[in-house]
Order: sequence, then C-alpha cells, then structure tokens
Amino acid sequence: MNDILQKILATKSEEVAASRARLPLAELRAQAQDMPPTRDFISVLQARVCRKDAAVIAEIKKASPSQGVIRPDFRPADIAASYARHGAACLSVLTDRTYFHGAPEYLKAARAACALPVLRKDFICDAYQIVEARVMGADAILLIVAALSLGQMQDFEGLARELGMAVLVESHDGEELDLALQLQTPLIGINNRNLRTFEVLLETTWSQLPRIPKERLVITESGIRTPEDVVAMQERGVHAFLVGEVFVRAPDPGAEMTRLFEFGNQASGIRKSKGALCARGEEAGKARRGLPRCF
Repeated sequence: MNDILQKILATKSEEVAASRARLPLAELRAQAQDMPPTRDFISVLQARVCRKDAAVIAEIKKASPSQGVIRPDFRPADIAASYARHGAACLSVLTDRTYFHGAPEYLKAARAACALPVLRKDFICDAYQIVEARVMGADAILLIVAALSLGQMQDFEGLARELGMAVLVESHDGEELDLALQLQTPLIGINNRNLRTFEVLLETTWSQLPRIPKERLVITESGIRTPEDVVAMQERGVHAFLVGEVFVRAPDPGAEMTRLFEFGNQASGIRKSKGALCARGEEAGKARRGLPRCF
C-alpha cells in the first residue's frame, strides 16, 4: 500500500489519454452543453448544518484498494434509493474502474434513482475528467490537494463552476489545508485516511478545525464507523460527513445510515438549535450572498 495515490494517478493519466483518443474534448464539451441543470449540492448540505442535523454524503462504492470487494451484490440504483429514503443529504459515487471497481454508469444509475445531488468521487488530474463528470450527470466533483498543484486546483474549480458543478476540496494535513483554503468553494473535506498509506485517524479532522474559517463547511471523510465516532465529531462542531464503507457492507445501506446517525444524535445530547448556530455566523453569512445566514 506504499504511496498508493501515486500509483492511482499514473493509471488515471493513462485512462484519460485513452478517453481523449476515443472522444476529443471539443466533442465532450458539446455534450456537456446539452445536459440538464445540476442539483444544488452546496445548499442541501448548508441547510442541514444550519439545523445541526447530520448532513450525510452517503457513498456508493463496490471496492477499495485496502479492503477489496466490499459489496459483491452491487446495485447502485437500489443503494441510492435506500439512502434517499433514509434521509441522506447527497450521494458520492466512485467512478474509478481499476482500483475501486467503479464506473460512470454507476453514477448515472444512482442519480436516476433519486432526487439527491451527486458527487463524482474519482482522482481528477485533468480538465477532461471535469467535463466528463458533467456529461455523466455529476452535480459536484472532488479535488484532492495531495494530487494537484494550487494552479491546477484553481483552474479545475473555475471549469467546474463554469459547468454548474460544486467543488469539494479534500486535504489531509495542515500544509494541504492551507492550499485548500485558497479555493473559493465553501466545502472543505478533511480526509482522516492518509492516501499514501491508507492509515485512518479521526484526530486528523479535529486537529485541523481551529484553522478553518467559520464560513467554510467542514466535511469529515473516512473512518466514521460507530455512533461514538459521530458524537465525537458533533461535539467538536462537525455536522457534515462523507461515509461509505460501513453503509455498503450492511444489508440495507440506508437503514444502517439511520441507525448510525440517529443513535449518535441521541447519545451526544446535542440540541438542534438553528438559531444558536446561525447567530454565531450571522455577519459572515451576510457577506456571502446566496448562503444561509449561519454561514
């Protein structure tokens, strides 16, 4: 597992080159122009966080490099519908074929099965993949700081916004966070999994919180497995979660999501007070046109 990220990125570059050969970027962009409007990924999360509800980005994935095949009987549309019935805010769908057994078709099927906004979860290293994401129906894309330069991220964010998609920027440590905060997106993901070693530590999120401005929305990623993990995050003011493996291993992924997060809310004793949270960030919210007042 040593430096799996570099191995994935090398494979991804080869895949992008092959895709460009099959379908030139100009033709792909023409297809993107004909796509229907995207769903508002950011506002859905912000509304949940303003209420101090768990804003769950529920992930759909078949396998991972560290765990192998997670769900042999893999039906993306059924999983998406289950998540939607049980109150997920958004979806995340793995589209990487080689390492996660994903596919663009999985994202299309998941999005068609419900009304939730969908994030394309992949290792983006080329502008082609962003246009490709729009054509497959994604409402948001993931940018991984460890995989990109600041210039690349800024260019990619601009392209995503031009195409109507939101951006979730993901960091793992302080140096990466400094770069992530230079983007415009309010969505700051903290990955508790080290993408070079795949070690997981929830403290990764906690250690970064003091450095993140209140107007940004923190999403903790990876390693949330128990109600106690949920409580630990909520008590530190983190109310947005990207979770997948623990759900897709369960017979009914959506029911498992409900069990994990409803129990966590009860155990923490946190009162859902929209007014208190919104008061904390009222001035910042006024300065950010179009965002809820708590931001």
